[in-house]
Amino acid sequence: MQTEFTTELVELDRDECLRLLASTEVGRLAVNVPGWPPVIRPVTYVFDESTQSVIFRSARGSKLTALLLSDRATFEIDGIEPSDEIGWSVIVQGRVEEVTNSAELARLRRSGLRPWVPGDLPHWMRIGTTVVSGRRIRRVAIGNSPQPLGGAAPTPSGTGSN
Repeated sequence: MQTEFTTELVELDRDECLRLLASTEVGRLAVNVPGWPPVIRPVTYVFDESTQSVIFRSARGSKLTALLLSDRATFEIDGIEPSDEIGWSVIVQGRVEEVTNSAELARLRRSGLRPWVPGDLPHWMRIGTTVVSGRRIRRVAIGNSPQPLGGAAPTPSGTGSN
């Protein structure tokens, strides 16, 4: 007899969302300034547990300009396993600011943040975690108690083995 499966969508609590933020290094930054087209860019980042914020670096350009014109940003990470039809996503919304305090910059330089893009990225940016939400879609056997199937949790996008 072959087991039948269905999928289930589960809301993640804040602690799980923050754990996932701390476990990945690539996300998508979205900024919307009235009168401008939305700016959405992939960025490498670190999650700074001491300030509960997303930290990334930027050069001059449309991303930095949009960030400086807007005081809020949205940041998204995810992990997806298409073959198993499972995955998760976390979205952070919060105040964005450039870090300029020299002591704070010195601390952040020790965070291990390594941008993938070449060139000078002198601007250290922070997004606070004012609003944090997340969801996980998982497969469950029909008629059984909800238990994730298909092995380990999906690898975060951009960091897995493809």
